[in-house]
Amino acid sequence: MSLANGRHYLAIPGPSVMPDRVLQAMHRPAPNIYTGELVDLTHSLVPDLKAVARTRHHVAMYIANGHGVWEAALANTLSRGDKILILATGRFCLGWGEMAAAMHIDCEIIDFGQRADIDMDRVAEALAADKDHKIKAVMAVQVDTSTSVRNDILALRKTLDAAGHPALLFSDNIACLACDAFHMDDWGVDVMVTGSQKGLMTPPGMAFVFFNDKADRARDRADLATSYWDWRPRMAPDEYYKFFNGTAPAHHLYGLREALDMIKEEGLENVWQRHATLARAVWAALDTWGAGGPIHANIADPAKRSHAVTTANFGPGNGLRLRDWMTHNAGVTLGIPLGGVEGTGGRKEDFLRIGHMGHVNAHMVMGVLAGLQAGMAALQIPHGAGGLDAAVQVIAEG
Repeated sequence: MSLANGRHYLAIPGPSVMPDRVLQAMHRPAPNIYTGELVDLTHSLVPDLKAVARTRHHVAMYIANGHGVWEAALANTLSRGDKILILATGRFCLGWGEMAAAMHIDCEIIDFGQRADIDMDRVAEALAADKDHKIKAVMAVQVDTSTSVRNDILALRKTLDAAGHPALLFSDNIACLACDAFHMDDWGVDVMVTGSQKGLMTPPGMAFVFFNDKADRARDRADLATSYWDWRPRMAPDEYYKFFNGTAPAHHLYGLREALDMIKEEGLENVWQRHATLARAVWAALDTWGAGGPIHANIADPAKRSHAVTTANFGPGNGLRLRDWMTHNAGVTLGIPLGGVEGTGGRKEDFLRIGHMGHVNAHMVMGVLAGLQAGMAALQIPHGAGGLDAAVQVIAEG
């Protein structure tokens, strides 16, 4: 007998839970891809995507995952031999740098480790040392899903401005757009990338590059741009096929239209607040459990934690044991740890990642927490009493 039978819950940090409305919108025959409804629908996405990013500038849509738009962002702004500054706070900014290096871009890396956010003093030192302004772009991840750290992108812009440095500011928001607050224009971000499968609540397969005029001027000299990744034909195409440099991802577009409608109906600020409250409920349970066991959130300071995902250490081997127990006994899949966390005083087997992003509500999060507490009891993992009560209090206070 297993208590996992029933509707399985995918509580990983992306792909996130797909709303029934999105799935139903996608469940239709293939449409006309030349004229009519799909063309109008695609044009309607542009202002709503910009609204979620809080930008008045440009967006290019791609049939790709996040790695695809990493490449698109690099290809449209940089040339072989250009230098960039990689600010690593987990696996993903390092991965962006590895891609850049493979494209013959010179990467200077500052690695802040697996449990810390970006240290602006160290960034200021690196910018001050670049007296000839060889650094063409500074790359950061607002939320790294491997560590669950949330970086202060506005503070990074202020650091660049204080140094009088002209480098472009890039932000990877694949994990956190429409989960954690983000204001592209007000924060002075030049290029932002994201994907469809997390806060945008649409299956993997579409990704986006948002960019301002300063970034687009860099396209004039970039020698890495190729026909497919070139963002200019996608900005305001005079022919529909140029949106995607070929056949449109029709069913994704129907799903994305529904997801954006859902965000608009709820209100973006309310979406951010919902994620913040649910994240605090997760943290309250972890803190309480940790008072009587080897359990702690990977990022110690709550102000530096993502509202979309929480990486947690449950003690020697317990992350793996709990994930397996949750899958087979509670019908919940939790996120596996990604490379690097074993350098934080534990092993990969000690960690799990709890996704609380996108189409998620109080009973879904409370169900995950109840399952974890049951799993710790079943596996005799030491933990403090009252974790669920602590989470309930956060939910009750709203």
